[in-house]
Amino acid sequence: MSHKPPRSAMPSEKLGNEPSGLRGHSVDVMGRRIAVRDIPAVEPEVPTLVFLHEGLGCIEMWKDFPDLLAAATGCRALIYDRLGYGRSEMADRPRDPLYFENEAYQILPALLSACGVTNPVLIGHSDGGTIALLNAGHSAVRGIITEAAHVFVEPESIAGVAAAKEAWQDEAFRRRLTRYHGGGTVEMFAAWADMWSASWFRDWNMEAALASIDCPVLAIQGIEDEYGTPDQVDAIRRGVTGAVQTLLVPDCGHAPHIQARGPVLTRMTSFINSLS
Repeated sequence: MSHKPPRSAMPSEKLGNEPSGLRGHSVDVMGRRIAVRDIPAVEPEVPTLVFLHEGLGCIEMWKDFPDLLAAATGCRALIYDRLGYGRSEMADRPRDPLYFENEAYQILPALLSACGVTNPVLIGHSDGGTIALLNAGHSAVRGIITEAAHVFVEPESIAGVAAAKEAWQDEAFRRRLTRYHGGGTVEMFAAWADMWSASWFRDWNMEAALASIDCPVLAIQGIEDEYGTPDQVDAIRRGVTGAVQTLLVPDCGHAPHIQARGPVLTRMTSFINSLS
């Protein structure tokens, strides 16, 4: 059966605007170079917004959304490429069942330390939302915003990855991804797709870890998400011990900050300002 390529897996130059100085710089994290982009705060004593990208994402694919949210809240914003993505170094080991935990418990804390971030609000999209949730259960976090985060594997997740793998056969699709990930594009896509397609990943579930999260949470999901259902948001709401807000966005797929930018920006701004 042929699947329609997920909209979120189709990078587009028309989605949002690219601000100047997008490329940023890199920092040493556990002996590896990780690319970051840092937007200075305009208000004193505000948290730092830390953006964690999706499974095929990177700094540049956030477009100008971090700039808009930083300007609306006065906060500093830190956006980074995980190893194997964008302009960061290639990953030094294949993915295994502890991939998300390694990112959340080892790499992210080391990155925040290297960048002097002590009061983070984690904003995670898809796989980045999963990493944000795991990190918040082990670290001091001011708040979390998730978009399309995964806390367990659904049939829709597997179907979405299958559609992306089919889209990979299209040269134009590969070319658009290469614009963002350069020479590491093939390895990046294979690592993501192979993990989500692997038999050992089908039973992955992090719901038990949600109980350790006691900071405020805003969980956002597009109702038409190609990779998951609102059951993900329900699981987050039930599982965490801190205050939870939810936003289900109608007529929206896997990338609410792009596909419903205005309402999502407004809701994120209100949530972040409430943390003060």
